[in-house]
Amino acid sequence: MSSKPNIILINCDDLGYGDLGCYGSQVNKTPVLDKMAEDGIRFTSFYMASPVCSPSRGAMMTGCYPPRIGFGSFDGSWVLFPGQRVGLNPKEKTIASVLKEAGYSTMLIGKWHCGDQKEFLPTRHGFDHYYGLPYSNDMGRQVGWKDQFPPLPLMLDEEVIQEQPDQASLTERYVEQAVRFIRKNKNSPFFLYFAHMHVHLPLYAPGRFMKQSQNGAYGAAVECVDWAAGVILDELKRQGLDENTLVVFTSDNGSRGDHGGSNGPLRGQKGTTWEGGQRVPCIMYWPGKIKGGIVSDAIVSSMDFYPTFARLGQGEIPNDRIIDGLDLSSLLFEGGVSPRNTFFYYLCNNLEAVREGRWKLHVRKGKDEVKYLFDLEQDVGEAVNLYDKHPEIVERLQVLLEECRNDLGDASSGVQGKNIRPIGRVDEADSLTHYNPDHPYIIAMYDLPDRG
Repeated sequence: MSSKPNIILINCDDLGYGDLGCYGSQVNKTPVLDKMAEDGIRFTSFYMASPVCSPSRGAMMTGCYPPRIGFGSFDGSWVLFPGQRVGLNPKEKTIASVLKEAGYSTMLIGKWHCGDQKEFLPTRHGFDHYYGLPYSNDMGRQVGWKDQFPPLPLMLDEEVIQEQPDQASLTERYVEQAVRFIRKNKNSPFFLYFAHMHVHLPLYAPGRFMKQSQNGAYGAAVECVDWAAGVILDELKRQGLDENTLVVFTSDNGSRGDHGGSNGPLRGQKGTTWEGGQRVPCIMYWPGKIKGGIVSDAIVSSMDFYPTFARLGQGEIPNDRIIDGLDLSSLLFEGGVSPRNTFFYYLCNNLEAVREGRWKLHVRKGKDEVKYLFDLEQDVGEAVNLYDKHPEIVERLQVLLEECRNDLGDASSGVQGKNIRPIGRVDEADSLTHYNPDHPYIIAMYDLPDRG
């Protein structure tokens, strides 16, 4: 067994703050994740760096706010689409690259969404192997859409191995790949990034979960996610790896708030900088290393995974660039405080809000300037505006916003950031697949029109 810990990062798609039993859900059954929370740390102020998927995932992989790495927007789009010319710059160094250089075997299973051109694929960003969908599961051929995407590609490393796969079977196939990877690498340190398709629309869950769900297809998808975590934890125990493996569970942004999803007491949803857009579940579990039964309201971000995982794996963080993530080691293992007290909320390249400690100041909502101040310790639902009652706090937070604008930029204010890096770009791009009416697709057209 390696002296370096194995690290498994499980990331859901559009799972909301209120979608797990341990975060208050009364309709979704999540016994495995609830037990992980009971025996580990459950964070209640954990933030993704964006309320939508591509910038969220790019930020988590690089430890940087999306505008820092050119991921604020994608030639005018909020997220990446099939065949775009842009993606995660090959000069960026992901946490997978850091750990691979430190001797880790690395694999991504599931959704990537940081670019589908060869230069941007996971295998070019530190992952030894890749198995999954390179972008969202609604970016295939579906009924009800005149302008169709090309067939949805399932990839192995850099090759498309199936087009338009049966989505109801994908999670089971992902779990099989995860078990194979764990068994193959049980005698050396490994990093597994398991990026679920669920609960992004359209919702295709296995029949077993559809039959037992009390919350329709959405609940079935959540319970499928819980089952997958159970298989992974069981395999770790079977291989004697459970006490040498850090398992982290989270979601890339908040729920849409419909189709059965919930952000609990939080205001807003996916695509907004209200708490419901970016505050998501996060559980960290490591038997014998992380003390169980802890509920932490410390401000923590997905960007903090980067330096934390690097330190655990004895990897070297690049010193020639700014990394926004902060090392959480003292918080996880020593009962200390979070090194983070401030968090900035970006929607695309627009700086909309800042949190410092208990206070959150909103200055923009889309095209509109706003003046909202909330005490998140007393008012997590952002209902009572205290802007006029605390001018001294507003002034202090405005200073933080101005410093952030100068650093990262703010399109809404016309400010170009001083410390930003370019997005990756290729001269010519093409989609990974092209529709062929003579191809023997197992499902030529998905029968649900829902897109997320």
